[in-house]
Amino acid sequence: MKVGVLVVAYNAESTLEAVLDRIPDATQLQLAEVLVQDDHSTDDTHAVAQEYHGNNPRFHLTVVRHPQNLGYGGNQKAGYTYAINHGWDVVVLLHGDGQYAPEVMGEIIAPILDGDADAVFGSRMMHRGQALKGGMPMYKYVGNRILSTTQNALTGLQLSEWHSGYRAYRVSALEQLPFVGNSDGFDFDTEIILQLAAAQMNIVEVSIPTYYGDEICHVNGLEYAKDVVIDTVRYRLGRSGFGSGRLGRVTEPYAFKPSPYSSHGRILQMVQGRPPLRILDVGCGPGWLAAALTEAGHTVVGVDIAEADGVRDRMSRFVQADLSQGIPDEVGDDFDLVIGADIIEHLADPAELLGDMASRVHAHGSVIASVPNISHWYPRFRITAGRFDYDQRGVLDATHLRFFTRRRFLRVADEAGLEHVAHRHTGLPLDALGLSDHALVAGTIGRADRLLVKWWPTMFAYQFVYEFRPWRGGALRNDAR
Repeated sequence: MKVGVLVVAYNAESTLEAVLDRIPDATQLQLAEVLVQDDHSTDDTHAVAQEYHGNNPRFHLTVVRHPQNLGYGGNQKAGYTYAINHGWDVVVLLHGDGQYAPEVMGEIIAPILDGDADAVFGSRMMHRGQALKGGMPMYKYVGNRILSTTQNALTGLQLSEWHSGYRAYRVSALEQLPFVGNSDGFDFDTEIILQLAAAQMNIVEVSIPTYYGDEICHVNGLEYAKDVVIDTVRYRLGRSGFGSGRLGRVTEPYAFKPSPYSSHGRILQMVQGRPPLRILDVGCGPGWLAAALTEAGHTVVGVDIAEADGVRDRMSRFVQADLSQGIPDEVGDDFDLVIGADIIEHLADPAELLGDMASRVHAHGSVIASVPNISHWYPRFRITAGRFDYDQRGVLDATHLRFFTRRRFLRVADEAGLEHVAHRHTGLPLDALGLSDHALVAGTIGRADRLLVKWWPTMFAYQFVYEFRPWRGGALRNDAR
């Protein structure tokens, strides 16, 4: 495998030569190239690197000086892009200030060469007391432990240290990560861990010695701590569907929301106690809601554009169809109930689909539909703050083509020939956030949220769930209008 070393250097004229000399001969034989990137230093780092290049034939050494300072993260972006473009298989990140031991580089590379890892992190925290014995200042040790513990709790990872800059990556793994959009600052290292975790790549830790000498620290500790915590929270939210997914993203295409205060829970409550019904589930996804309805004794036909794994086992019949073209005739009609859970906002003409749904029920049947509330405080706050953007899921789902206030939703239903029968509102999506089973959140925050929803639904209801019935005489079929 083609192994390369990326040496990030800034004002490292006094340490760089020694760092390169300390790379063991056995490791040097494994290296195809060593890339020294001087990040526009204000000292003679570049001259030292050039002189080393001219006088030392040990390495295939490439020296680059950036015409402007890119920052710690920006320097890595440039180096990893170089590694990708030059066909490296493995890239090792080494700091030019001597803080990390080149002597153990072989151990850092080994798990990737053996096929056991996509990324290897050198950890100073794997053995108790090792970091302090190596000269790590107590305040840095305590801060490192607090941050690493917090980040493990938020992400579910079990890394002994998040804040080591001694790393190796499989270049093919880096190619799959959107690292070019990451921070140019020191929190770049945290962001790339989060992206590896989101992509479910294998991370291995290797114990490394700790060394603190006369190097100058360019990190603002408090600013750094703030940045990495924000990044990690964004990852946690991203895994729940919020944000663009650059740091954390949703892995499931469709989430079942079973809590009694979610849209699915509200629909199940509205159907509860009714005799066995013949139900059409429009936009059924993988069929988790249909499965719950089937278990309750109802007969469910589902329709959706894609056939998810196992969907046919969760209902009596599944029909694959593009709902933007209407509900296909093969689905049939004369249903007792038609459900459109979180679907009409994905279509260019919601009224047309609602009208089609209404035409599929008999004279005494009904339609239940749910939509997200664009006037909820969350999108209101983002718009007011000038930070409007799309999420992976929720009210600002990037796949939504239409947005609804309560008034707009009822107007669209009226256009479709439907009149309001009953309604329920939902609160914060604790299911999606993975907090519905958390006693403190569900019992305290959840209860307060439900009171607010009841008091001011247009501000605090996350979704509107309404049951309608066709106007007297029933709705006309779309092809008869």
